[in-house]
Parts: sequence; structure tokens; C-alpha cells
Amino acid sequence: MPNQAIIFPGQGSQSVGMGKYFYENFDDVKKIFERADNTLNFKLSKIILDGPGEDLKLTKHTQPAILTVSYSIFETIKKEIDLSSIKYLAGHSLGEYSALVCSKSISFEEAVKVVFERGKAMQDAVPNNKGGMLAILGTELEEISTFIKNSKAENEICEIANDNAPGQIIVSGNISSINELKNLLKKNGKKSISLPVSAPFHCSLMKEAALKMEKKLDLITFKKPEFKIISNVTASIIENHQNIKKLLVEQIYSKVRWREIIELMLKNGVNSFIEIGPGKVLSGINKRISKTSNSFSINEISDIENNKHEFKK
Repeated sequence: MPNQAIIFPGQGSQSVGMGKYFYENFDDVKKIFERADNTLNFKLSKIILDGPGEDLKLTKHTQPAILTVSYSIFETIKKEIDLSSIKYLAGHSLGEYSALVCSKSISFEEAVKVVFERGKAMQDAVPNNKGGMLAILGTELEEISTFIKNSKAENEICEIANDNAPGQIIVSGNISSINELKNLLKKNGKKSISLPVSAPFHCSLMKEAALKMEKKLDLITFKKPEFKIISNVTASIIENHQNIKKLLVEQIYSKVRWREIIELMLKNGVNSFIEIGPGKVLSGINKRISKTSNSFSINEISDIENNKHEFKK
């Protein structure tokens, strides 16, 4: 029987119509979408199901939208199959909030409201076109750190934002420093892609957003999670639930240590990862980290039936 972990995607996995099959076929999912609408006082459900895409791409909408869809799918799966083989929950950046909701550390209403505020704070922290993010492919972490050191101008920010997998690293910072790094990488035959993001996430430029979020998170009391959750900031199990708020504040401007998170779970015996939420991004990343473990996604109803054999009966 597999030892399993559930993983939740972050920003970038969204698409108009995500969760639609669940919404149309499960009354409880409709109720969760309605709860999101009522909590936020606008029709997030309409943006999720019908778009337009430009509205969904707004960070303040993207974050509660992905949380809502991920939580809806998790709640559906709980009723369809036995999840007793689940050892850990983890989420990529925003996905950590999905993990906390699904482990009953925080209520859905509290989470959807706070990630809406998180999205606004992150968007507002840096003026438009002043920050950027760069995906670097096929180059390892230590070598990228050297390139950053050799390209970054004094007083400019250019930092590793996501250590996703071997050969897949994201860098974030001032747009001028990102462009300098991109040019240096190109001169050295290294592949990089500028990301279409609204702000430079997970770097020191987000510290203003973190201060705002600290005040918002102060209003929430976190309970002990029902599952073991691995922090983005420390890449270790959150042993004391009273530290969750501090870790979520730090997460906004800290590196996402996804590769280390997956490696920890593999070391602790996990051999199967279930991605719950829109898209299949994390399953693809995980296959770069481990060739021997199994990763699959559940974002449509057919995925439940097709993967029932993966779950403990």
C-alpha cells in the first residue's frame, strides 16, 4: 500500500472554468463556491467559471479562486475515497493555505478572505513594470547563485524565489536586475524565460506585503492541523501550530523550497503524490525530482475514478 502525500498548487495553475465539472455535479461544491462569494462580497464563482481571463489573472482574484477550487475538490474526494494512507500535506506558496484549510487548522472562510488580502498586498507592494520573475531551465542552483552575484547591480534585488526542481529555478527582483541576469545567462548559453507575472513574488521586494499580512493574520487563531504539514519557508514539518502565522508572513518574501519539501517526504517513505487543484504543474515538477515515485493530478471527476486504485480502500 502506498504512503501518500497530498500537494496543492499555487498561482499560475489557474484557468477559466477550473472546477466546473465538480461545481456542476456536486451540491457541496456549489455551496463552497457560494461561501466564497458571500465571504468576499463579490461573485468569485463567476470569475472562476466564466472569466474573463483578465479578471482571473488579477492576483487578488487568482489566489482565492485557486484556494476555492482546491478545497472543493478535496472535500469531494473525502466523500468518494478513503484518505487514511495520507501522511503529509504540502502546498506550493499559496497552496500552503489550501493545505491548512484541508487539515482544519483554519476555516475556509478565514482563508479565502486572507488570501484575497494577500493577493492585494502582493500586487500593491511593487509598482507595475518595476519587478519581474525569470524561470531558469537546465542550470543548477549553485551556478545560478554565482550568475546572480556577477550580474546584480548594487542596491538592486535579484533573488532565488522558487527552488522547484533540479534544472527548474525561478528568480525574482527588480526588473532591471532580472534583465541583466537574463542577458548574462544568454551570453553563457543558458536558457531562461521571462514570466508573465504581475509582481516579483518571493523576494525581499515583498516585505511591505508581509507587514500588511502580519496584521491580517493576527486576527486568525490557527489550530493544530489534522495532517502533518510541511512549510515552504523551512522545508520541514510544522511541529508547533503556534508558529504557522509567523511562517506564513515570512513565506511572502522567502524562497519556496519545493524540491526540499518533496525530498523530505521521499526520505520519510512517501512514494505517491496526489495533486489536488487546478492544473498539473506540481506533478510535472515532481517527476523531475524523483523518477521512481508516482505523481498524479485530480482536477476533474474522471480523475477520481481513474485513480481509485491508488487509494487505500
